[in-house]
Amino acid sequence: MQDKLLPKDLHITLTKKPKGCKIIEGFPGFGLVATIATGFLVEHLKCEQIGKFYFPVSPAAVAIHNCKLVDPVGVFYNKKYNLVIIHSITNVAGMEYAAADLIIDVCKQLQVRELISVEGVGSQEIPQEPKAFYYCTSKTPITELQKYGLKCLDEGIIIGSTGALLLKAPEEKIPLTCIFTETHSGLPDSKAAAKVIETLDKYLHLDVPYEPLLKQAQQFEERLKGVIDHQNRTKELLSKADTNYVG
Repeated sequence: MQDKLLPKDLHITLTKKPKGCKIIEGFPGFGLVATIATGFLVEHLKCEQIGKFYFPVSPAAVAIHNCKLVDPVGVFYNKKYNLVIIHSITNVAGMEYAAADLIIDVCKQLQVRELISVEGVGSQEIPQEPKAFYYCTSKTPITELQKYGLKCLDEGIIIGSTGALLLKAPEEKIPLTCIFTETHSGLPDSKAAAKVIETLDKYLHLDVPYEPLLKQAQQFEERLKGVIDHQNRTKELLSKADTNYVG
């Protein structure tokens, strides 16, 4: 329902437009895997911010880290790898298609070579070592992903912005590669996020050191959990206020 309250021509202004790049996107989803992973990469790769966005119908909740404001949706660039990272701390429940439109807008502006969506998928048991899976709309990346032990996701229900992208990206002729990792619950899962980063490191040859990986992901998880909790409490309060008014 909230999508109807958003402008139909979602557009984000970028201060730089590196053409032919690869884009990694991460919006809050199951286990907050994507947001934790992209947040870690932005910090580790020392990316520069080239764009930002907020959804005007979502709760006004932001984070501050190292005396700097963390925008609800930030677009970051690493010149060495010609890599763009879209990092979001905004819960987009009810705005999934709007989030997908925003990502597609960035892809078109940058004439993207490949869009990589990262996401957590549910596991019935707590995995000691989470497994990674892929799903691609193009055949090109499959051989490379299989070389690193990934298998195609045979069964699963994909929701959130990634689900919307799987429907919209092929229509826009944007090559989409999805990387999924197992996570047991809806709680922040830094271990699953670490598996995403390990997979991206191999696939994109990012030279990420694995030793401090999990610890730093856990630290980011703690910061992120506070923001998401605040957003959820705000939504609950607004919902109660509406109910009291109607009643």
